[in-house]
Formats: sequence, structure tokens, C-alpha cells
Amino acid sequence: MATLMIRSMDERVKAELRVLAARRGVSMEQHARDILEQAVLGPAHDEPFADRVRRRFSTVAVDALRLPQRQAPRLLPKRGSR
Repeated sequence: MATLMIRSMDERVKAELRVLAARRGVSMEQHARDILEQAVLGPAHDEPFADRVRRRFSTVAVDALRLPQRQAPRLLPKRGSR
């Protein structure tokens, strides 16, 4: 892991960063890492998993998929009989 030191940061920015981190329940350092990661790697990291799956398989023709034959559900044995 790399280390990054930021100098000459405006005190108002630092104070707001601390408040935002506290609202999320994470450290100021973690919140800053998350902001930098999103800025560098893009919003794809924030996209919900279901949306990523939907986008990934959007070109698959679902009508072409074969569904297995359904079977009748198993009946539970009656209580007290073995």
C-alpha cells in the first residue's frame, strides 16, 4: 500500500471531510481514500451489483435460453406417519 501526504489543505475542507466521514461512520482517512478511488477509478465502483449484472448480460437474448422442465413439488409426509 502506498502512502500519500497532502499539505496546505484548506482547514474548511479538512473540517468538512471530518464531518462527512463521521456521518458515514468511517475515519477521515478512509473517507478520503474512498473519494480518491472513485475519482480515479470512476463511478463503476459505486454502481450497485444488480445493475452491473444487468448491464453485463444485457446483450444475452433471454428468449434463447432453455429453461429446465418444471417438476411437481414433493409432498411432505403427513405428520405422525413414517
